[in-house]
Amino acid sequence: MTDLLPSYVQGSWWTSGSDGGTVVRDASTGEEIVRVDTTGIDLAGALEYARTVGQRSLGALTFHQRAMLVKQMAIVLTAHKDELYELSKRSGSTVRDSFADVDGGIGVLFTFSSKGRRELPNARVLLDGPVEPLSKDGSFLGRHVYTRLPGVALQINAFNFPMWGALEKFAPAFLAGVPSIVKPATPTAYVAEAWVRILVEAGLLPDGSLQLVSGSLPGVFEMLRLGDAVSFTGSATTARGLRAQTPEGVRFTSETDSINASVLGPDATPGTPEFDAYVKQLLVELTTKAGQKCTAIRRAIVPTALVAPLVSALEDKIAERVVIGDPHSDRVTMGPLVSLAQRDEVLRQVEALQDAGGELILGSVAPPQVVHADGSVGPAPEGAFVAPLLVGFAATQTPAVHEVEAFGPVASVLGYDSLAEAADLVGRGGGSLVTSVATHDPAVAAELLTGIAAFNGRVLFLDRDDARTSTGHGSPVPHLVHGGPGRAGGGEELGGIRAVTHFMQRTAIQGTPEILTALTGVWHTGAGTDRAVHPFRKSLADLRLGDQVESGLRALSLDDIEAFAHSTGDTFYAHMDEEAAEANPFFGGRVAHGYLLVSWAAGLFVSPEPGPVLANYGLENLRFVTPVKPGDSIRVTLTAKQITPRETDDYGEVRWDAVIHNQRDEVVATYDVLTLVEKEPVAA
Repeated sequence: MTDLLPSYVQGSWWTSGSDGGTVVRDASTGEEIVRVDTTGIDLAGALEYARTVGQRSLGALTFHQRAMLVKQMAIVLTAHKDELYELSKRSGSTVRDSFADVDGGIGVLFTFSSKGRRELPNARVLLDGPVEPLSKDGSFLGRHVYTRLPGVALQINAFNFPMWGALEKFAPAFLAGVPSIVKPATPTAYVAEAWVRILVEAGLLPDGSLQLVSGSLPGVFEMLRLGDAVSFTGSATTARGLRAQTPEGVRFTSETDSINASVLGPDATPGTPEFDAYVKQLLVELTTKAGQKCTAIRRAIVPTALVAPLVSALEDKIAERVVIGDPHSDRVTMGPLVSLAQRDEVLRQVEALQDAGGELILGSVAPPQVVHADGSVGPAPEGAFVAPLLVGFAATQTPAVHEVEAFGPVASVLGYDSLAEAADLVGRGGGSLVTSVATHDPAVAAELLTGIAAFNGRVLFLDRDDARTSTGHGSPVPHLVHGGPGRAGGGEELGGIRAVTHFMQRTAIQGTPEILTALTGVWHTGAGTDRAVHPFRKSLADLRLGDQVESGLRALSLDDIEAFAHSTGDTFYAHMDEEAAEANPFFGGRVAHGYLLVSWAAGLFVSPEPGPVLANYGLENLRFVTPVKPGDSIRVTLTAKQITPRETDDYGEVRWDAVIHNQRDEVVATYDVLTLVEKEPVAA
């Protein structure tokens, strides 16, 4: 009997004692791979384990510490990439398909690790926006912060991307500090089990941070509560059913199937790089993962006069490049669908499109001749193979073409006669994950964007300048939002740090500068300060928020302004021409350069001897508030505002609050100074 696929729950591997379950078969040969069954699994215990053990272990780590673990996970999975590629072949994935899934998932981990270390503090609380003064004297402030959800992230994934689809949810949840329970789709659950096992055996997972349920989740929605989150990828119909079961207070986000479009611009005629890029992209979207992608092109919207040339060009490309068969053969460039059931469903949807008036204008629904693992060519009755298909519609507004999705290597072709008509056709899909536009005409791009952006989560503009570097219509990247309105689910995944905040609660906090400093790890004006020792003489081990230096006054003369102007070449009239500067509504006479003031301020606050401060690496949030004229004086106050040790280095980052005042105590300029500072004092 085929072995049961284990789950990983409550810190150990678990297998049902059942003799039944669902048999998962090789997509090319029909050979049995595993059985999937969760009869008797303790889901309540798994949830409690995540909410207690998982929350405790992740909560002990800062954002940067979690990010470093995510990077180590990516490195370990990279070392096992060939193993994962080989296993994925049984699901119908070619090497190119596995690059999208396996490498794509690993890439998500690397990206979130990098963004976590660069864009998040080495802390457990994330600030959202600037401080809001709530009193005239500065004693009462408000601020928005993000803190992690106190529950579990239940992640329900689709069959087509058992690695990428899972890791795009797991990585931001882990970075946020929320434990995950991953539920893979049955047809490819054995791939999910493999990458989870690799991470478990590597010892990289904090206790309770990741659990795997290899099978169904009976009654789990009844066990969810406030503080939990559900992330779902799959069909729109299933998403609606799960959303209805989700208890009040439990976050539910979905990324579902959509009738994505790709528009060929009127300028992208045969012979142009844009036309060639469009044909190549359509070929990729039809054949990668055998078209089993929620982002695949389902509607090719092209100028009416270009329908026939497009179909002809695509037919030539298919004949030239597509070899259908078992991915174990190196000759194969397009594998089967994931299962016979999926194949039959795709063919039913093609029939529905034909019944609605569609005409098969490329390809055949007959079982194709395929290349087998041994290199022979012939029929494969137990394989889930379907050749690329195009369905043409003369009546482009036919509802079925904008509603029925054949989740495989199938696209419909629709002609248009104006950009307004093209935009209307895009919108008829009811909300999509992505639409791409092939055009080199900025006016065409601008008009289409205004007509289609509200119906899409992402819009890709493809032309001769980015065709080689573009990640492509169907490839979401972790830096940008993946999701879409309406039928696409109305949710968001990825999007960089936005994805991390999906697993956190934004809260407005109010209090004194002292309290807000303690809660956020960022010094607020009005909180305590210490001027006993120049803060540049302190390593991170000794430096504290509020450590401060205040300089004396330095007088500014007209000669100083002119010397700076001539030495820098900045002879802007406001600094050099009294009559013109007098007429300026902002200055009323000659004024000092803003950069002169910032330069002088550095000279006023710096401690020049060698010491813990290693380098100044930038300024942020610089604002010039009050002009400084000849005869004025300036002074600067510098305060340690935020201290961020680096996990992998002997130094960290310090953000300093810098304020320049004049002799009348008016604020001249405000900004943040960024420095790199040693963690420990250097031995004498």
